[in-house]
Amino acid sequence: MTDSQIDPRTPVLVGAGQFKQRPEVPVEALEPVAMMAEALAAAAHDAGAPGLTSRATHTWVVKGAWPYSDPAALLNERFGASGKTGLSTDGGNVPQSLVNMACSRIAAGEADVVLIAGAEGIWSRRRARRADQRIPYTSQTDKVPDEVLGVDVVMNNKVEVERGLRDPINLYPMFESAFRASRGETHDQHRDRVAAMWEKFNRAAVANPYAWVRTPMTAEEIREPSPSNRFIGFPYTKCMNSNWDLDLAAALIVCSAEAAASAGVPRDRWLFPHAGTDGRDTDFVSNRGDLHSSPAIRVAGRRVMELAGVGVDDIDYVDLYSCFPSAVQISATELGLDLDRDLTLTGGLTFAGGPLNNYVGHSIATMAGQLREEPGSVGLCSANGGYLTKHAFGIYSTTPPEGGFRHQNCQDEIDQFPSVDLDADYTGDAAIEAYTVMHGREAPEVALAAVRTPNGRQWARSTDPELMVEMTQTEFIGTDVVVRDAFEFAPV
Repeated sequence: MTDSQIDPRTPVLVGAGQFKQRPEVPVEALEPVAMMAEALAAAAHDAGAPGLTSRATHTWVVKGAWPYSDPAALLNERFGASGKTGLSTDGGNVPQSLVNMACSRIAAGEADVVLIAGAEGIWSRRRARRADQRIPYTSQTDKVPDEVLGVDVVMNNKVEVERGLRDPINLYPMFESAFRASRGETHDQHRDRVAAMWEKFNRAAVANPYAWVRTPMTAEEIREPSPSNRFIGFPYTKCMNSNWDLDLAAALIVCSAEAAASAGVPRDRWLFPHAGTDGRDTDFVSNRGDLHSSPAIRVAGRRVMELAGVGVDDIDYVDLYSCFPSAVQISATELGLDLDRDLTLTGGLTFAGGPLNNYVGHSIATMAGQLREEPGSVGLCSANGGYLTKHAFGIYSTTPPEGGFRHQNCQDEIDQFPSVDLDADYTGDAAIEAYTVMHGREAPEVALAAVRTPNGRQWARSTDPELMVEMTQTEFIGTDVVVRDAFEFAPV
């Protein structure tokens, strides 16, 4: 397709910027909205059109751990823009979902230039607080954005919270145990394989100038617990968990081909989103059909390839959402990607960093740079929010899409998959379906288990010291147990 044949409403990603700070004096750090501005300025420079930010018809911010009520308005003020403001809901899926939304609106003539930005300053804020200091933040609490982007989803039910399954560190290692069992691996085989995979992620981070942790680590160092790398939720050591103690920002500029040309963006900066999809698994993990797969990733991930007209073998570069190893392995399996291939460009949320909802802003920015270096190559980014709950996918290339950008929300098809009832009050005989052993700094503290009952799924726990140790050494998936009063379980 020649440039003259490109529809003026074709969406193009023209700018990608990232920003990292680690000041020696934490109180001298930029506040998050200033970090977003730095990333947006970098994105405009990347586009070869520094004034592009002032042309924004829409300015959208990925929600973060900061107090601004409408940070997009603050960004508009900085850049002299008058675009409509938007603030997203929570979820690691958000950056890709916002790109999907921006592309759809641009193609429909409802937007021309969309700025997307996010930032977290958690590292500097925590260290300033420890020194009894405070980083000056712009005061803004009463301004309302023009639009709330996305829908908030409650992802924990009362029973899950009461039984100790409220956080990602509790649930992702449980998915890991179920995935291990689905492959028939022993504990040692599994831990060796996952540590080797995470070593490759670490190597990607070492090569990524915007990664937060760039210290080389071997598979053995990642796998084995130590004073600086203790077990969190078995089988995960600290170096297999998402890390949000960082100061990072990322920004993207998406516009129409017409707007890009008008702003003077050089043609070699144009990156074309070919297709995007969205979808989510059951809101509560309690109701998943099983704990080692994801129907939403299966449907939405494969559909994005169909919409883009590519197969797995056509995809040159991949950045899978990587908060924990189970997220990567389940995603790769559902997408048909070999677990031995390179599955990250950034280094993932352990090493590159997991800035709350905005990691995928960094993965798309990194992907943009890689694809421009190899014109005609194809890249896939995946995004995940919650507990393998909310998903978004995007396929990109420097080559224009033949049929224009295509998007689909895949929820209707995903909802056809079977679910499981929560058997919340059940006591009696059951079988372990998935589990983890949560560790304190010195010793195991509690074993958490999903058990299958005659009527569905139940959540149970144990604080038996000998049992907890045994569960880290012997496979307990499929083990018959009895669930007693207070929902404590014990082997039969």
